[in-house]
Amino acid sequence: MKAEAVLFGGVALFFGGSAALYGVWSGEEAGTVALVVACGMAGLVAFFCLIQYRRRGTRAQDRTEAEVADAAGPVAFFPDESPWPIVTALGFALAATGVVFGLWLFLIGLGVLARGVYGMVFQYAHR
Repeated sequence: MKAEAVLFGGVALFFGGSAALYGVWSGEEAGTVALVVACGMAGLVAFFCLIQYRRRGTRAQDRTEAEVADAAGPVAFFPDESPWPIVTALGFALAATGVVFGLWLFLIGLGVLARGVYGMVFQYAHR
């Protein structure tokens, strides 16, 4: 993850410098804020990759002398079919339609959406 941390750190520096120059030269707030947000998001990904590198050490992808078989590991889990993505989509569709047709439909959609998200999050909790 060290290479990814360096890559996203460079992207964050680029967006930070671009935001500073754009803010000074253009005087427009919306574009400056968008570049600052992009800098923050790239910095967050770089920080995450750096923390993962420090926790887990180097991977096979980080070593130049590594073989392809070094990165291969056991594949232990394939999820079964799940009804929860369909329930979540139905709940979102009901909630979005409820914005147009009334609060009662929005609340029903919100309940169905909450149940679908809960089902997706905890469907493999027993593993």
